[in-house]
Amino acid sequence: MTDRSDHTRATWRQSLQGWLWVAPALLFLVVFVYGPALTNIRFSLFSFSAMSLDWDFVGFDNYLRLWNDPKFTTALTNNAIYAVISVACQVGVALTLAAVLEARVFPDLSANLFRTALFLPSILPVVVVGLVWQLLMTPTTGLIDQLLWETGLSSWSKAWLGEPDTAIFAVIFVSQWQWTGYIMALFMVAIRAVPRDLYEAMEIDGASGIQQFWHITVPGVRETILIVTIITILGSLKVFDIVWVMTAGGPNHSSEVLGTLMYRAAFRDDMIGYSSTIATVIFFIALTIGLMQIKLQKDR
Repeated sequence: MTDRSDHTRATWRQSLQGWLWVAPALLFLVVFVYGPALTNIRFSLFSFSAMSLDWDFVGFDNYLRLWNDPKFTTALTNNAIYAVISVACQVGVALTLAAVLEARVFPDLSANLFRTALFLPSILPVVVVGLVWQLLMTPTTGLIDQLLWETGLSSWSKAWLGEPDTAIFAVIFVSQWQWTGYIMALFMVAIRAVPRDLYEAMEIDGASGIQQFWHITVPGVRETILIVTIITILGSLKVFDIVWVMTAGGPNHSSEVLGTLMYRAAFRDDMIGYSSTIATVIFFIALTIGLMQIKLQKDR
C-alpha cells in the first residue's frame, strides 16, 4: 500500500508540475483568445453602438440581417477569390520558383539576386506597398498606364482600382507580389531538407527535372505544402489592410472583403453588434479550416 501511495503522490506531483508549466500559456489564451472570442459572440446577439448604454437583445437577427446583406455576399465571394488565387500563387508558383532556384539552374550570383528580389517585398510595410502601388495604378499619370501607352497597348489602359470588374483583382495582384517570395523562402528551406541522394539516384535513372520535381520534391515537402496552404487560406480570410489602403472596399463595395465590411460596420456606421456578428462568422470559418487541418494531419 505504501508503494502504491508513493507512486500516486509522485504521479500527482508530476501532473501538478506539468500544469504549472503550461499555466502561463493557458492564462494567455483564456485572457487574449478564448475570452474575447466568447465576448464577441455575446456582443453579436445585441444591437448597440459604441457610446450607447442601451443594449437591445436581438438574438440571431444580426445573423439573418448579415445573411441577407448583398455586401456580405460580395465580401465572402471576394475572400474566396482571394484564397483561390493566393493558394495558386503563394503555394504553386512559390514552390515552382523554390524548386528552380534549388536545382541550381542559374549561376549562384544570379540565383541570389533573384531570390533577394523576390523576398524583399515581404519585409516592406503593407501600408507602404499599398500606397506605392496605388500611385503606380493611377489612371493616365501612373507608371503602369504610361508604360502601356509607350508600348502601344493603350487599349489595356484603365482605372485598375476604380472599376468594379478589376479593383479586387488589382489588390490581389499586389498581395501576391508581396508575399509569394516569402513563401518561396519557406519552400526553399523545406527542399534543402530533402536528401540529395534521391535526386542523384533519379538523375542516374534518366529522370528529367520535371519528373524529379513531381516524384521527389513535392512528396518531400508535402507537410510544408499543407501548412502553407492553411496559413494562406486563413490569411486570405482575414485580409484587411491592403484592401483598405488601396480601395477601402470600393468602388461601390466591389472590392469589399469580410475585414473591411467588419471595420466599416464598427467604426464608420457605429454598429458594434452587427460588426461582432461579422467577426463571429470569420472566427467560425477560420475554426472550421483549422479543424480540417488537424484532421488532414491525423489522416496523414
